[in-house]
Amino acid sequence: MKPNRTRSILFSIAMILYIVAVGYLLFSNFEKISDVPKLILGIPTDKIVHFCLFFPFPILAYLAYDKLTDTPLKAFGALVSICAVGAIFAGITEIGQAMIPYRDQDIHDFYADCLAIGIAGTITFIIDICQMRSSK
Repeated sequence: MKPNRTRSILFSIAMILYIVAVGYLLFSNFEKISDVPKLILGIPTDKIVHFCLFFPFPILAYLAYDKLTDTPLKAFGALVSICAVGAIFAGITEIGQAMIPYRDQDIHDFYADCLAIGIAGTITFIIDICQMRSSK
């Protein structure tokens, strides 16, 4: 197996494990956990948690499919696709939370998820473009 192929497989497995972990964290019942601060630096703790949960999504996706982004145009297409899939994943989790009695749906959680996906995707895109230019 080629080293790049092995790397893609490992990051694909990491992506699957990440999705399972996010699903577990978003759908589990954490009511028995001791109280956490409502705000961190004036930002609701729940929104920070959502941001942190979804930040790795585009990074792992880029790493799993890095050989598909060998030109700037393909990298931009990957950015748009990955962010769209990430936003759909975030939306599905919020809809799923609305169906569970001990969880609730919050559009602001979805906004935090999408913000994380957009920022991480943009950073990853910029790094990808810089690597393309430096390898030429």
